Amino acid sequence: MAQGRIIRSISGFYDVDDGQKITRCRAKGSFRKKNITPLVGDEVIFAYQGMIEEVLPRRNRLIRPTVSNVDQAVIVFAAVHPEPNWLLMERFLVMVQQQGIRPVICLNKWDQVEEFGAAETVKMAQCYEQAGFRVIRTCTLTGQGVDELKQELAGKISVMAGPSGVGKSSLLNAAAPGFTQETGGLSEKIQRGKNTTRCAELLALPEIGGFVADTPGFTSLKLEGILTEDLEKFYPDFAQHSRECYFQGCSHVAEPECGVLAAVKNGKIAAARYEGYCAVWKELKEEESQEIVK
Repeated sequence: MAQGRIIRSISGFYDVDDGQKITRCRAKGSFRKKNITPLVGDEVIFAYQGMIEEVLPRRNRLIRPTVSNVDQAVIVFAAVHPEPNWLLMERFLVMVQQQGIRPVICLNKWDQVEEFGAAETVKMAQCYEQAGFRVIRTCTLTGQGVDELKQELAGKISVMAGPSGVGKSSLLNAAAPGFTQETGGLSEKIQRGKNTTRCAELLALPEIGGFVADTPGFTSLKLEGILTEDLEKFYPDFAQHSRECYFQGCSHVAEPECGVLAAVKNGKIAAARYEGYCAVWKELKEEESQEIVK
């Protein structure tokens, strides 16, 4: 028996890396009865004959992209095309923080900001920096921000996540020369990306150390296991202001004498950031109401 990490999952097979070689395995038959599904990123006990015998305890788990035991999530959005969906960004930030994973925001194709006058993207980048998040502005054509991205990836297990067509695979190729990730453009009809990543996979970064997971892109994300009363925990920029709320357990949505609302009015919290919070809060509230009806 040996211990290794699942670096690739495709069609019921798992490639396990023990640091010296990669072994293609199947999961033990009893896993299905126990409702155990191995994930990319899992540390496992396996036999070289090609069988995973045990999945070791996970530090964290992301549902979509489905990957475990990661240190950080690099959330990649295009600065202009496809047009950024900031509510989706808020969902990503909440999801990864819920799992104790550090988020890094990467706004790619930054060279298009000035050309297309993307003032909203510039404002949102500043907004997230004000909130305390690491924001990297990148362009694979000019090399802008690529060294910064490499520094963030070095020595860590990272997941690259974001909508299709934002350039995740191109960024990986730029950050780690020698990668041969297939890249694709945008669909001219709907201005959405063409998926070029077809399976979740941990890619080694031999020059800087660590692994990065490139995952299929998508355009929607459903938050699970989060209550409205817990949402504030994932907005660290609200913390000091929520102490000024008159009502204990204030939702910061409609209550009077709310410290967070006052901070928004005074410019201490970016209005766009607060609007994202309210949108996510209302979605979660609707889901809670539906559960009560059931």
